Amino acid sequence: MMKEDDVSGRKRNWSSISRAGARGLVAAMAMTGTRTVTSGLAPEEQTPPEAIVEKYTPAVFGRLKEHHRQAVTELFHWAYGAGGGMVFGLLPERVRRFPGAGAAYGLAIWLGFEMGVGPLLGIERVKHREVLWRLVIALDHVLYGVVVAGRLAPEPSIDTAEATEHNDVSADR
Repeated sequence: MMKEDDVSGRKRNWSSISRAGARGLVAAMAMTGTRTVTSGLAPEEQTPPEAIVEKYTPAVFGRLKEHHRQAVTELFHWAYGAGGGMVFGLLPERVRRFPGAGAAYGLAIWLGFEMGVGPLLGIERVKHREVLWRLVIALDHVLYGVVVAGRLAPEPSIDTAEATEHNDVSADR
């Protein structure tokens, strides 16, 4: 499925969008690791996924053992991260190519939660977070955005037809 990029006129396909989604999944997993390491800074703080699951699904997940509830919460977070990566993949190419696009995207997701989604969902803790905790969460989302944008370990552009021909020629030798 090819889709014309509304700004550049270039084609964008499901492959590039799904790769951005995969990067979003991996980025959300990296965020989990970062939060595990930094949880000692403010152990009483809940991450946004924890706060949402606790507030809106207590009847469903309240019966689960703590470690199962944590696993389900992380799976929700990873799915959200993958979805966020796919949304990034839908952005116009000229936006995605900007060197700071990933970091800005990650911060926009965090600020969107802090200033919009969290208060709308009635997550009270959002209003009372310590500055250091906010900084850690902001940096966590910068990491997410950098990974989603493919800036952490970018791949050179590869023409798949040319690469296939090259591999076929190499195999014949």
